[in-house]
Amino acid sequence: MDKKNLSIKEIAEISGVSVATVSRVINQNGRFSKETEKKVLEVIKNNNNKTNLVAKSLRMKQTNTIGVIVPDIKNEFFASIVSEIEEYFFEEENYTVFICNSNGEKEKELDYLASLDSKGVDGLIYISGYDDTLHTSVRRNIPVVCIDRKPKENNEVAIIESDNLDGGYQATSLLIEKGCKNIVILKSEKDTSTNLDRFEGYRKAIEESSNHLNEELIISLKKTHFNYAKDAINKLIEKNIKFDGIFAINDWLALGALYALKDNNFKIPDEVKIVGFDNVSISKYSYPNITTVNQNKKLMGRTAAKTLLDLINNKQTKNKIHTKLPIDIVYRSTT
Repeated sequence: MDKKNLSIKEIAEISGVSVATVSRVINQNGRFSKETEKKVLEVIKNNNNKTNLVAKSLRMKQTNTIGVIVPDIKNEFFASIVSEIEEYFFEEENYTVFICNSNGEKEKELDYLASLDSKGVDGLIYISGYDDTLHTSVRRNIPVVCIDRKPKENNEVAIIESDNLDGGYQATSLLIEKGCKNIVILKSEKDTSTNLDRFEGYRKAIEESSNHLNEELIISLKKTHFNYAKDAINKLIEKNIKFDGIFAINDWLALGALYALKDNNFKIPDEVKIVGFDNVSISKYSYPNITTVNQNKKLMGRTAAKTLLDLINNKQTKNKIHTKLPIDIVYRSTT
């Protein structure tokens, strides 16, 4: 007779305990005796492979699951990273991956973190999240890998990011090499590590070229979306503020700037040159197509996944990991 997959109720009947007690044993939550735990696990063990995995996870204190918090799954940059993480864990390591899309909402992010923590995930990958949610929502001491942003409140996490400072520096240096004297930066008003590092690269390149920082050309935006960049460049043009180069901290901002320039009959790249950041597909297919700083999204996702697995298996200590991945420039028509 084939062994069937037992329900919690059937496990309770065979074990001679209540359904609530079986649930407490499986979730390792609440009070139960060692004798009761042994009895319940024995019933689970003697049944099919699926329930054997439950017993194994209880013995090993691992669930072979991880959580991924992503701010916008529709965003091509984040989607590429998540796809690589999911493929590595599911296809190669037999882990289940819970992908949680927060839509950039802090409360939703908090709820997802608490939910993943209560599910007993073995580790978390946290992409561009808020700085103060990790230490308030995750109660267990589990490995956490942060991608694309360094949290301010927690130094006990691994960090995987592109070399954002070098990216800002190379982008601005390229504009300077091409003859630009008055370079606009389109950035976020938020003081995230990514934003600050890219701005620092811009500042470093400007100062090394013997130019001075012009506050009128430092544009901090509430949101790093297309329309915000377009409006900002339109305002500069209306105010008759001179500029001949634009460094945008992402490609959507670069595209917004490009449309504003085209609407005002600027010749690109003859009158104004543009460099974006991320190398998502819109930079390739816009007209003219946009020179951009390439982040290796597949390498970022895979590096984060491997780092988390090493932490889960105690092969690395999390407070020693801060990986900066190299960037490169993709040269296109806007320069």
